[in-house]
Amino acid sequence: MAYRKLGKNTGHRGAMLRNIVTSLLKHGRIETTEARAKELNAIAEKMISLGKQGDLAARRSTMAYLMDEDVVKNLFDTIAPKYADRQGGYTRIMRLGLRRGDAATMVIIELV
Repeated sequence: MAYRKLGKNTGHRGAMLRNIVTSLLKHGRIETTEARAKELNAIAEKMISLGKQGDLAARRSTMAYLMDEDVVKNLFDTIAPKYADRQGGYTRIMRLGLRRGDAATMVIIELV
């Protein structure tokens, strides 16, 4: 499986992705770089799919990944039921332009 290293070592990359997935599910939309958003997209889709399953095993898997217990509760109680009839495609990426410091492409990723 190919993935983006994002200029981080394995532990840092994993922790960063866990943090930004938690932030996305908490706030509904975040601003980040395009590369991070594309990696985040797949993980967020999996978390919402687990939320749609709704069983105890799915809740425990989600708790093991996300950083905030309140976000998990919100995911299972409000976010996942919203997407009950949708077969994927829970997030949207919109390009904003280039970041001034290093010209990285900035995007907004949000829940649809």
